[in-house]
Amino acid sequence: MTALPSTLRAPAAAPQVLDRCRELVRPALVEAVERMHPWVGEMAAYSFGWCEVGGAPAVASGGKGVRQALAVLGAEAAGAPGRVGVPAAVAVELVHTFSLLHDDIMDGDAARRRRPTVWKAYGTGPAVLAGDALFALAVETLSAAPGGPQAVRVLSVALGDLVRGQADDLLFAARPWTGPQRVRPEEYRAMAEHKTGALLGCGAALGALLGGAAPSVADALDRAGRHLGIAFQVVDDVLGIWGDPAVTGKPVHGDLRERKKTFPVLAALDSGAPGSRRLAALLDAGGDPEEAAALIETLGGRSAALAEARDHLAAVEAALADVALAAGPVEELRALLEYLVRRDL
Repeated sequence: MTALPSTLRAPAAAPQVLDRCRELVRPALVEAVERMHPWVGEMAAYSFGWCEVGGAPAVASGGKGVRQALAVLGAEAAGAPGRVGVPAAVAVELVHTFSLLHDDIMDGDAARRRRPTVWKAYGTGPAVLAGDALFALAVETLSAAPGGPQAVRVLSVALGDLVRGQADDLLFAARPWTGPQRVRPEEYRAMAEHKTGALLGCGAALGALLGGAAPSVADALDRAGRHLGIAFQVVDDVLGIWGDPAVTGKPVHGDLRERKKTFPVLAALDSGAPGSRRLAALLDAGGDPEEAAALIETLGGRSAALAEARDHLAAVEAALADVALAAGPVEELRALLEYLVRRDL
């Protein structure tokens, strides 16, 4: 297992927080999906792990429900009951699922959570349609909540950032490993904030807004979520090279085999050390991933990535300390944030 920063401990309460929030949100999420066209709703239910192709009940994992938990905790941190944040939780979960359906098509991924992706199970066109329907349903759900118009504006900004991050991520693949057109670590940070952090921050901010929080509180929670997104993505990159397949569900050196421009790789190339040219040549030729992983570590890519994660966790703490939040929920929020960075989702 990859050695992660010593500050990243997983409190025992975090899994229980996720369970509690899922149980609170699940009835409203099911009710929303049941309003969809039956065929489209089946694809949505399949993506959540609720059914098999054809509609038979399933027990597949639909994910941990991270974003919906952040929305519930955002409402509670603002001093409101968790149920007040449920419309926000449903909306961000629908948008997240919509983004996964489309991402899987763009990336050509055939499996997710050990099952065929929606486009592989139902076809590309139907999967695009299901994603579009999920997004429309998210807007409808949020707009019907008290304070909905303001909340929809916040969601729209996050969605725009998510699209921007996905566009950058796709464009990174065509850029060279070296030279003036190479991807620099600061560009990676912006991509990760947009692609991963925007919706995490949005979930917490929306929960707080529906809970009656001042805009400054929502902004602080949004910043915390965005920094969390960068930290999470960087640690995920470390696991994608050095993680234990039994834990991550990914093959050893999988990201290197796919020649992904992840943070450890970019940091190693940006080091300017003599071995960086050898690494670039190895990556360009699709050479031995084990040799590449060793070079990245020697060039400081792994340590730089873990330091980056620590920096963004510190920024999360600073954002949470910047505003007055309810003590109990914010401690649960802190526990959840550290747990998420430590674990591979």
